[in-house]
Amino acid sequence: MEIKAAVKYLRLSPTKTRLVIDTIRGKKATQARDILKFAPQKPARLIAKLLQSAIANAVNNFEQKEEDLIVKKITADVGPVLKRLFPRAHGRGDIQRKPLTHINIILEGPDKKLKKKSASSVGSEIVKAEATADKKSGKLFKKSKSTSSDKNFNKQAAGDRKSNYQRKTGER
Repeated sequence: MEIKAAVKYLRLSPTKTRLVIDTIRGKKATQARDILKFAPQKPARLIAKLLQSAIANAVNNFEQKEEDLIVKKITADVGPVLKRLFPRAHGRGDIQRKPLTHINIILEGPDKKLKKKSASSVGSEIVKAEATADKKSGKLFKKSKSTSSDKNFNKQAAGDRKSNYQRKTGER
């Protein structure tokens, strides 16, 4: 089971944050918390708060044990960059970049077995198939409801097409 937590718009550099999150990726959540507690970097204490939030989500919402959780995936993505003018000599100004970071964490815990359903509720979950005839060949084939893998395939096919908003060649 995957448990997610995220924090956005942190006033940190994503590059410096990635150095810290690489130390805890793939480790147990309790071990990762101990590593972050003694790390001297600024991102370490903010990542520790996020990790503690993800652990609390797992314990309270999904009834997981803290000792069983593993840091499956953690990323530090680039957020918007604040640009400030910094005065220089002779009336000039330099741009000072202040980067922001989005951090996402996914913890993995053991799957909890669901309670068995009664026989009446199991019958209602059966997918019904319809028999339809192909117009050209006249063959019968079964058509069932689309699954999530079909939806993912359609999204991938849509991503392969060129965007309608692309500039045509020759236009300026």
